Amino acid sequence: MQSLNEYNNIDIAVTMQLPKGAILMNNNWRAISALIASAAVMISTASCSEKNKKTSLETKPTESTTQTSQNVSKPTGNMEITWLADYDLNRSEGERPTALAIFEDVYGGKINYVQTSPGNKLSKLEEMLAAGEEVDMFPYEDGVFPEGTSRNLFQPLDPYYEELGMDDDGLWDDIKDIAEKFTYKGKHYVIPYALSEPYLLTYSRALFRSEGLDDPYTLYKDGKWDWNAFTDMINKFSESESTTHHFGISGFYGEAILASTGHTVINFDGNNFTNNIGDPFIESAEAVMNNLRVRWLYNSYWSDMYLHDQNTLFYCSRDWSLPISQKYNADYDLMVVPFPKTPGADKNYINCKANARMLVSNSSKGSAVATYLKCERLAVTELKDSAKERALKGITEEQYNAIQEYLDLSKVDPVIDFGYGMSSRMYGNGYYTFDTRGVMDNITSVLLESGNPYSDWEGLRNSLSPIIDEELTKYNN
Repeated sequence: MQSLNEYNNIDIAVTMQLPKGAILMNNNWRAISALIASAAVMISTASCSEKNKKTSLETKPTESTTQTSQNVSKPTGNMEITWLADYDLNRSEGERPTALAIFEDVYGGKINYVQTSPGNKLSKLEEMLAAGEEVDMFPYEDGVFPEGTSRNLFQPLDPYYEELGMDDDGLWDDIKDIAEKFTYKGKHYVIPYALSEPYLLTYSRALFRSEGLDDPYTLYKDGKWDWNAFTDMINKFSESESTTHHFGISGFYGEAILASTGHTVINFDGNNFTNNIGDPFIESAEAVMNNLRVRWLYNSYWSDMYLHDQNTLFYCSRDWSLPISQKYNADYDLMVVPFPKTPGADKNYINCKANARMLVSNSSKGSAVATYLKCERLAVTELKDSAKERALKGITEEQYNAIQEYLDLSKVDPVIDFGYGMSSRMYGNGYYTFDTRGVMDNITSVLLESGNPYSDWEGLRNSLSPIIDEELTKYNN
């Protein structure tokens, strides 16, 4: 599934040609911004062209753009990158993504795509490295950090801070703290250029009005959206006489509620990983899950969207489901909120994904990879209006603005649990049974299900904790 927040990062796809002669220094990101702004104007004028025709956007540069180009110099070095993944960065729905357009037209870059299947990317990378084949860039995803780093598959990006523009005024400021969460023994292997795919609760305000319940979005804005408000609503709804049975929530919300505590199963201090499964906040989250299940208030029926059947109050999913839900429930006044915070918490803690690229261990193209990452960041920060315009084709402006607020790092704190980045014993889906799944999936799934060997948190915790301890010895050596 595509993320709604693709419209805020690399997948802003346009057929874009930056002005000829746009030759720029690595540290002059404001000059690049001027060129992007110029290109954005040209994008809007070409939007009405037929989709099956390649639009030419080569126009005469403005006077200010020409002056900017004359004041900077061309970066040096080989800008050709080999990218190993299960998706191509060169095209998005037949068009050229913005980040790629900047990389090619400003820096003379090129990306060579080597395709592999989703399930064997890391093993394919190891095979290519063992054969002496050069791979430069790899997607950041579950299993890459710390697992891939511990297998010496990647190298840090610290030597390439100038190419990244890390010291450029304002370019990375709001996300630097997230990058610090990935610092391993003083080095930075993961530098996210954006955050995406937050877990959200979708609900129908029409249903809430008919049941006499407060609007969760209003409670969120008033700082009152917490576990107590959430469970009180579900309790009232479950007691309603309008149908024979009411569920409180559907969808997979285990990761969302764990993140809402602000605590992680695996703690990391920058050098060592420690087992935190006994944390009382995690126990509290598990208790909420278990309570909803044993009271038959969790609807285990799986759907990829909110279903307005009037018998389930909330639907939990990553934000990719919202356009689908909106399409089929346009008359029910849908809205979204993050999973509620723990009572007394100073802010909302969220589960979302970090968008980043990894520099592969044997690559000699560190400067080129860092430059491309800078282009990704520029695409995020400089084309927000175009991103919003694309997003509003599937959701409402109110929904879009709310999600941007839920990803505002001055108001929320993304929780990164490195248990999801370890081996398959820690994070593996298996065949979706207790014995084949990894620890992290069992923590977030077992107490939502029936027929599993453990029906309470204490038994589940005691069975999983020794596995965690054994696994952590691989990463702390």
